[in-house]
This record gives sequence, structure tokens and C-alpha cells, in this order.
Amino acid sequence: MRLATVIVLLAVMCAAPVRADDGRLTWPLRPRPAVMREFDAPSPNWQRGHRGVDLSGAPGQPVYAAGPGTVVFAGELAGRPVVSVAHPGGLRTSYEPVLASVRPGQLVASGKALGELAPGHQGCPAPACLHWGAMWGPAANADYVDPLGLLVTTPIRLKPLHG
Repeated sequence: MRLATVIVLLAVMCAAPVRADDGRLTWPLRPRPAVMREFDAPSPNWQRGHRGVDLSGAPGQPVYAAGPGTVVFAGELAGRPVVSVAHPGGLRTSYEPVLASVRPGQLVASGKALGELAPGHQGCPAPACLHWGAMWGPAANADYVDPLGLLVTTPIRLKPLHG
């Protein structure tokens, strides 16, 4: 067992640096924003919770794709402007309120501007907040995840198989 642990550690230490195109995400706002409200996943999924994070921004600020993918939605949803991007591997990210500069079906690279941040996100103490969400699978059966845990800047920590 110790040999397997040593092999895994050596592989991680010798691996190339992680980039956004390795499946990890980049910040959708620049410079790195303050987190105004953290992820609070409901359990089960249909109960109340906060299925994303709120990031401090400014009205009109560009919002960027956190990773490469295909725009699957860009328009009004429940009275709010939303952009949603499907990434390879089944991850989907959402950005609101964003006045879209992209259209559904459009391929986007990591860091591509999706639109601009609109003011008026309810409960946001900043002039504007981006609600940034991430989920695995289709919306009807989505497993919501904290997008902050998928960032390139979040360190990966390996834990032993047996404690």
C-alpha cells in the first residue's frame, strides 16, 4: 500500500502544471473577485439552498467563460439574463445576471467574454454580483457542485485511501 501511495505522489509531483484546458476552471471575473455568498448545496436537490457562489463585480464588467465549451443558453430565465455553457465531460456552468454577447450553439474558449454583468442581483451588497453555478448532468437531475472547488487556483489535496 505504501508503494502505491509513493507512486501516486511521484506522479502528481512530476505532472505538468494544471491549466484551464485540463478540466479545471478559471475565474469568470477579472481581477479575482471577492466571494459575497458561498455555495450552500441543498439536500435533496429540490430543497432550498444556494446552488452557486455570488462574486462581487461592477455593472458592465465583462464576464468570461470559466472553461472551453458550447453556449447552451443565452437569454432571459425567470426574468433574469442568464448564460449557460456546457463543458466537455458533462459539466455545465451558469452565469447570471449577464447580458449575453454570445448565442446558443456558439463554441467558446476559456476566457472568452460571454457578455457583461448586469446590476440588480437580489441580496448582493456590491454594485453588482455574478451568481456563478456549476452542475454535473442534465438540469432535471443535476448534481450541483461548488465552482470554487473546480478552479485552477484551488489546490488539489490527496488523502490516504485508508485512515
